Amino acid sequence: MFTVGIVGLGLIGGSMARTYSAGGHAVLAYDTNENAMKEALAANAICGRLCAENAAGCDVIYLGVYPQAALAWLEQAAPHLTRSSLVIDLCGTKRTVCAEGFALAAKHGFTFVGGHPMAGTQFSGFANSRANLFQGAPMVIVPPEGSNEALLSRIRMLLTPVGFGSVTLSTAEEHDRIIAFTSQLAHVVSNAYVKSPNAQVHKGFSAGSYKDLTRVAWLNEHMWSELFLENKDYLIEEIEGIAAALLEYRDALKSNDGERLLALLRDGRLAKERVDRGEEHE
Repeated sequence: MFTVGIVGLGLIGGSMARTYSAGGHAVLAYDTNENAMKEALAANAICGRLCAENAAGCDVIYLGVYPQAALAWLEQAAPHLTRSSLVIDLCGTKRTVCAEGFALAAKHGFTFVGGHPMAGTQFSGFANSRANLFQGAPMVIVPPEGSNEALLSRIRMLLTPVGFGSVTLSTAEEHDRIIAFTSQLAHVVSNAYVKSPNAQVHKGFSAGSYKDLTRVAWLNEHMWSELFLENKDYLIEEIEGIAAALLEYRDALKSNDGERLLALLRDGRLAKERVDRGEEHE
């Protein structure tokens, strides 16, 4: 059985706590929100408070807060960690948190690993956390440069109780470039889409496509604004790319160019088919 430390008891950290506790592991947690701590204790998701003095006794510590808060906690706790300490962040961007995390680890002698569980909902907070949130989901890991198989095996072993469907190794750069497309752009588009005046009068006229496109418009603006700004170079590229593509559809409509519109729609369908075929063979 493991002793797991968790910083932050929101949707991600809270779900981690519930998952490990459900498996019989000891979970210590820290959250600036005392109500979240009380809720987690009452739900038997945690068994005690994580602090600098007991952090070194954890088999793994997860940082389930915003990037800057994660680094602030890590800087404070770093002098108390040991060579056997393993810290994995769960933030949505990797370049900043990994650069500073790896530097702190090198200075103080513990091991830092970047991590991003590819799961979530449009709702936040411990009240919305659940023990099966990560079941079958991908987990992206950014190990320190020069990592050996022993460390990777240790990480996989510690992640086993969470139930991830896959563990993908990445660099911080690759992660942030791809996540700008797969996650961040989707949130921007969804958030912008519901600003149409017709969103207020759509009842009775919408079905699955509306629900699919608008689900993540219901977001935590404090978290996402920090993540967007940390990854603004890649996200701007994606926004500019989709804006240019949308203008092609608009121009085809304005010029009543049916052949061009047909080609644009066909290209999009074929692109989706190629993506789906690739995913089927993974």
